[in-house]
Amino acid sequence: MERPPLILIVDDDPEIRSLLGDYLVRQGLRARAVGDGAAMWRELEQQAVDLVVLDIMLPGDDGLELCRKLRARSALPVIMLTARGDATDRIVGLELGADDYLPKPFDPRELFARIRATLRRSAGQLSPGVVTAQRLRFADWSLDRVRRELRDPQGTVVPLSSGEYRLLEIFLERPNRALGRELLLDLLQGREATPFDRSVDVQVSRLRRRLRDDPRDAQLIKTVRHAGYLFAAHVESVDD
Repeated sequence: MERPPLILIVDDDPEIRSLLGDYLVRQGLRARAVGDGAAMWRELEQQAVDLVVLDIMLPGDDGLELCRKLRARSALPVIMLTARGDATDRIVGLELGADDYLPKPFDPRELFARIRATLRRSAGQLSPGVVTAQRLRFADWSLDRVRRELRDPQGTVVPLSSGEYRLLEIFLERPNRALGRELLLDLLQGREATPFDRSVDVQVSRLRRRLRDDPRDAQLIKTVRHAGYLFAAHVESVDD
């Protein structure tokens, strides 16, 4: 029987750790809870964690710094928590690679719903060799995931918006697979597509321009009739 996902809660408030841990277990998940970044790293070394719930206000390295370090070495999903109402925290957290964000106080039911949605978006069909790689190569292009830099075959940096970067990363993690518009929108924005939602097509068009991939004869991002888009390139990790 498949084991339920393991959620690691990182929060310096023991009451919150206890409340969330007990609640998630009652909902059928497994949960571990620690109070700081040092304990988080120990747990990650010892356990196969499926998602981290990470508070921003922590002793030592705060949640933003921990998220940055975690994202540099792993694609592990992260949901950030904060008691501060400043929207800057949310923006910075998401730019650092957090998958979602929830301000305190919150209803545990909402956190559970967000955990399920995040796990669903990150589940399955990832290429194991590239999920945690810091540098990737495809068709003579390269992507540095630490610097978030895309370089063309001549070595020139090609600027990407955050949406274009995330879409490229989604394709690189799932090469040579047809990805439907609904799935792409869910992975990009965490919401379902409406019948007339063309935002994914707009993002694909923009990314094609960055990659100089002519839509009339696309070689990298191919349109698959009735199935969505397929990234038609071999993707490999690059050792430093």
